[in-house]
Amino acid sequence: MRPDFERHLIPRDDALHLIGTLNALKDKAHNAAHQWELLDEDGHVPASPSYTVLLQHATDAQDLSREVLRLTAEFARIPHDTTRAGSTVLEHLAVAATVSSYAAPYFAETPEHALALLRSTNPADRQYLSNNMVHDHATGRAYLRRTSESLRDAGKELEAHLGFQRFLAQVTRQETPPAPPAPRPGGRPR
Repeated sequence: MRPDFERHLIPRDDALHLIGTLNALKDKAHNAAHQWELLDEDGHVPASPSYTVLLQHATDAQDLSREVLRLTAEFARIPHDTTRAGSTVLEHLAVAATVSSYAAPYFAETPEHALALLRSTNPADRQYLSNNMVHDHATGRAYLRRTSESLRDAGKELEAHLGFQRFLAQVTRQETPPAPPAPRPGGRPR
């Protein structure tokens, strides 16, 4: 490829590594959003929600957010954000970092409501706490879905960038003049 194009490209190995990391985090956020259940099979709040399970959701959401933030910071430190593709990837990563960090506090509120619900005997208080618990847990899951979507979009941008690189490689190969024929052994060219 010509040098003026090369400085506007994210190196293929870097892009492939990042796509793999993005896909792993995207799947982790997607799976958490779909597997972390609060309601029972009938769609009702359990009479005694598990504090430890809900606390684990909060811990895992915090860990996921930390991974997304770390990946975003690492990508921002390298000069790829000066390219169009790199800038777009960084935008998607920034959204993922933001919304993943929003998810963690909602999951952290959920076990607190569960403890208070277990101790409450007033039906009005129980209903209030139950509604808050369901709302916070659902909001946290929604933020994880949005995190997954942003990570997916960043990966798609990198895949498109790799496609563009393949196209450029083909075009520059076609533009390169053919090499002169090799001289014949033992004779003068005629």
